[in-house]
Amino acid sequence: MEAATAAQQSKGEQRIGLLNGIAAYGMWGLVPLFWPLLKPSGAAEILAHRMTWSLVVVGIALLAVRRWAWAGELLRQPRKLGLVVIASAVITVNWGVYIWAVNSGHVVEASLGYFINPLVTIAMGVLLLGERLRPMQWTAVAVGLAAVLVLAFGYGQPPWISLCLAFSFATYGLVKKKVGLGGLESLAAETAIQFVPAVAFLVWLGSRGDLTFGAEGAGHAALLAATGVITAAPLVCFGAAAIRVPLSVLGLLQYLAPVFQFVLGILYFHEAMPPERWAGFGLVWLALTLLTWDAVRSARGNAGRLAAARRAAASSASTAAVRETEPAA
Repeated sequence: MEAATAAQQSKGEQRIGLLNGIAAYGMWGLVPLFWPLLKPSGAAEILAHRMTWSLVVVGIALLAVRRWAWAGELLRQPRKLGLVVIASAVITVNWGVYIWAVNSGHVVEASLGYFINPLVTIAMGVLLLGERLRPMQWTAVAVGLAAVLVLAFGYGQPPWISLCLAFSFATYGLVKKKVGLGGLESLAAETAIQFVPAVAFLVWLGSRGDLTFGAEGAGHAALLAATGVITAAPLVCFGAAAIRVPLSVLGLLQYLAPVFQFVLGILYFHEAMPPERWAGFGLVWLALTLLTWDAVRSARGNAGRLAAARRAAASSASTAAVRETEPAA
């Protein structure tokens, strides 16, 4: 009875985690609908508001849960604090390029950046961490490189928006892994570093008469302030998912965001997709299919070996127990 109840609770937790994961990546996928609402604010002003209001929202959340001990520990670790500064810098680049791309009519190209992000992460693991790839992973990376070349031909130049988003986010993920802070704590530390430059930029815009906050009405000002919620809400959902579902499931869910962005770019924003771009995206999707299949196969193999090891250990323990109960000859 207790085992059945525990199993039901586990399934319930996994269901909650799955829903939170879908919510997180769904919000990230639909966010291109939000940034155009902030016009006539430019990308730089939107970015500054996002950095400013994100700290406000995350600060309120941390006050509610009373989690502040990490801040003192972080300040006593200069190396970790330096990594947070790097993370803050690269996510600033990522946010800024993404906002500019969406409001400049490059939603499809922005979605490509998050499609190729797993491939860039793998490449960085090889180049920076000396990781070894399985043959299928090498094939996926080669196909991804071919896709970039095809898209460069189609665009008439390298897809720099996609590459910038992919490399900045991959670097951000690598640095965050080394920092080891939770989602809310990490965002609070990063936006605390961003806060002073962001506010200084907004004050400078105001001194020039170019600040749109308040000049376009209360509704527009409220939307700019809502950038903090837009940033924090999916992160909270992601955190709830990460502790409840396997990483393999999160790895599959991550493709929801660029899929939504890609569909929005074509069907809602009516961006052009000539044949050579379809060919490039097709190669990217092929690379991701190979990567996902290899990851699933590897995970199953590892699970099988673990189960076999457990059975062998259980068998050895059982044999030893039988021998201990046998009478001496």
